[in-house]
Amino acid sequence: QVQLVESGGGLVQTGGSLRLSCAASGRTFSSYAMGWFRQAPGKEREFVAAISWSAYSTYYADSVKGRFTISRDNAKSTLYLQMNTLKPEDTAVYYCAARGRGSNYYTKTNDYDYWGQGTQVTVSS
Repeated sequence: QVQLVESGGGLVQTGGSLRLSCAASGRTFSSYAMGWFRQAPGKEREFVAAISWSAYSTYYADSVKGRFTISRDNAKSTLYLQMNTLKPEDTAVYYCAARGRGSNYYTKTNDYDYWGQGTQVTVSS
């Protein structure tokens, strides 16, 4: 089992940057495929970015491609999401998620076994 804690959210102006972190407990973080999702008020949770356990493979939603970068440091049991050129439509609660099996990346909410509590990102226009 793994516990996930996100941090790094906040209020930023359009065009600004934020770096989200997701700290994982447990000794097997390096074997988990990881992902970032977000949920805006009144909307369903949506996929943002995913990374395989080895970091060899990454995948992004079209809406963030070229602006966001997902990465991981297995030695620190931490997942990151670097967000640049932020837009008001990026405003949401951001969640990290872990999947305890598989060698690929995964893009659906029901692909994941564990979720963090979320961190709020607000982009002002």
